[in-house]
Parts: sequence; C-alpha cells; structure tokens
Amino acid sequence: MADFGIDIDPGEVGLDPQRLGRIDAHFQRYVDDGRLPGFQVMVSRHGRVAHFSSYGLADIEAGRAIEPDTIFRIYSMSKPVTSVAAMMLYEQGAFELTDPISKWLPEFAAPRVYVGGSATKATTVPATEPIRVWHLLTHTAGLTYGFHNVHVTDELYRKAGFALDTPAGYDLGQCVQAWAELPLAFQPGSEWLYSVATDVLGRLVEIVSGQPLDEFFHRFIFEPLGMTDTTFTVDPEQQHRLAALYATGPGLPKTVRYDKLGDTVRNPQQWLSGGGGLASTTRDYTRFTWMLLRGGLLDGARLLSPRTLRYMTRNHLPGNVDLQTFGRPINAEVRTDGVGFGLGFAVMLDAAANKTIASEGEFNWGGMASTAFWVDPAEDLTVVFMTQLMPSSTYTLRPQLRQLVYQSLID
Repeated sequence: MADFGIDIDPGEVGLDPQRLGRIDAHFQRYVDDGRLPGFQVMVSRHGRVAHFSSYGLADIEAGRAIEPDTIFRIYSMSKPVTSVAAMMLYEQGAFELTDPISKWLPEFAAPRVYVGGSATKATTVPATEPIRVWHLLTHTAGLTYGFHNVHVTDELYRKAGFALDTPAGYDLGQCVQAWAELPLAFQPGSEWLYSVATDVLGRLVEIVSGQPLDEFFHRFIFEPLGMTDTTFTVDPEQQHRLAALYATGPGLPKTVRYDKLGDTVRNPQQWLSGGGGLASTTRDYTRFTWMLLRGGLLDGARLLSPRTLRYMTRNHLPGNVDLQTFGRPINAEVRTDGVGFGLGFAVMLDAAANKTIASEGEFNWGGMASTAFWVDPAEDLTVVFMTQLMPSSTYTLRPQLRQLVYQSLID
C-alpha cells in the first residue's frame, strides 16, 4: 500500500540490497515451478521497511496477481493475537496465570485423561492437576487437534466433528463445551502438544472481558494498532483482495484450489477462532510485530508493558527444556531442537542446536497455509511472509527464509 512500502535504503539499516534480492530469487522458483501460487515478504529493521516484495498470483484461476494490499488467511498466526489479548486482561488483574480455567469455564471442572484403549473404548483417569491459564498459553493443557492424526485423542476429536473445521452451527462456547467432554492426551502441564488451547483461551477472553472475541480484538488491538484489514470475516467489498487458498498432498497435483475451507472467511463466522480464524495483510501483521518488538507500544498506543512482553517471550517449558524434549512429535516444517515455548510464541533458545541462523531470544509462529513471522529483539528485526498453501509442512519455507534474511545482514 502507498503508506507502507519500502521507506529506507536497506544499507542504512545494515541490510545488503543485493543479498536481500536472494530472498525473491529463491522463492520465485517455488512459484515458477508450481509449488506455490505466489508469496509476499516484508523485512523491517529499526522500525523501517527495508524489503517488501510480491510475486506470483493471489488467484491462479482468475490470473489475479498478489498486490501490496492482498488479504491472506493467517490461521495460527491468530494465536499470538489471542495471547496478547489474554495478557492485556492479565495486566488488568483479571486472573492469575496459575488460576484453574474452571473458575470461568466450569465444564473443565473435572477433566479426564486418556491412558489406553481405542477411540471406541477409551480408558481414562481423572486429571491430577487442573488445567490452568498458563497451560492454555503454552499448549501444555493436554488438549489436541483432530488433524494431527497421530493419537487416539486426535481420532476422538475427529469423531466429534473437529478435523479442520467444526460441527455446523457451533459457536465458540459450544466448541469449548464439546472439547471439555473429550479426554485429555496427557496430564496438564506434563507435556507440550499443539492444540485448540488458544481457542479455549479466546473463550476465556470473552468471558472475562464480557465481549465477543471479534469486538475485543477490534477495540483493543486492531484499532489502536491501525490494523485496518485484520478480521474474522472479510467484508464483501474487500473480497476482491482476498487470496485463494490452495492445498497439496500425496496423490494431488502441486496445488489444488481449496474453496471449501478457504471460503469460510467470506461469511460471518459462527465461531470465532482465536486459534486460527483471522485474515490479515502483510502490512497489518507487520504493525503487530512492530508493537511486539517495541515492548507493547506502537504510535502512542500501548497494549502491554515491556516486562510483560519479555515474560511472554521467554521459555515457559518446565526445566527450560526445548520442544524436542518436552513436546509430542507432530508433522511440522521446522526443527524443534533448541526451540522453547513462551506464552503464545515459539522462542529460540539455542540456534546452534536448531541448525538455523537466528538470534537467541527471537520469537515466532506460523500458520497452516504456510504463512510465518518472527521478531528478533537482538537485531531489531521483524519479518512477515505470506502465501496460501496448506499444509505448512509441505516445504521447509521458514528455515529457508531465515537463512536468506540473516545472510543479508551485514553490519
């Protein structure tokens, strides 16, 4: 967009323009040979946009190019937004991180934990520890996702109608009620497993704040940060800017249009997924990363204190272990060696163990359609990458993007 293009010579912020060009050259090959429909990337340093490029198509069938204001489904990049919302309420004294969530969600008063058996005859035992607020923020609650396809509890979620979507007509409260009736994959706090925990956290935000999640986001996050195109539902007059969603997998061509899931954001949402429901633009999400990088403050709007953000972006896994040690294996496109997890973000603990050029203390996450972002306080750097191909585990885009961005830093 006119107000958010490249606004600094890259050399003035320690970036080599020729080396930055390697980012585009590399990912253009993904588009040219049909692996990706298109992509957009923004690299900012010291609060200035040093690199902003688009290549390929937002809609292959329509021949519509990716533009600076193209809208993308960001899926799990919604999670940091929900985590920020929750911690804004935490800063108001609304709850403690150690509070049992059953204080507001009584359906979780007596969770049970899977210990054996099949999906048709599962054996469960009572949870020995309540699910606490920090468990939701760190994905250590014992909840799961139906699409993992690796555990009996995943199958139970699918049998209940939770795969990539939710049962027809369910709102967020009904989804949370249904999840509470399913067994946990493990005792709360004992392991890490990527899950619907952030959706449950979104419901907690609704109950504690007394507002629907979309209203809370708009009033207290998107409007203050000037994130004018970030929403659960893309308005009809803006849908011409929405990229199409594509998918690939075994037995499929390189990309197949996936309107069944992609059209969800075109219609008013029955359930507001704080874990994966938002659509946004590269510009908007970069503004969100700038707020994170600047300790909760952007253009005079303070969402969080610097100390809260530093606390959120440290490793909260018990014993300061990494995800490789504490997490359950899932089909991911990134290594988990040397990576911890904070309150809503993955956190780089040991770049040598991770075998990726990065800074310790960098925090990040990505989305199901291969979008990604990271914030590097040590280098005063943020990066946002947008595309629309699922699953995100198809290619190792994120580590490739890292090595290409960091090799361009020359100061």
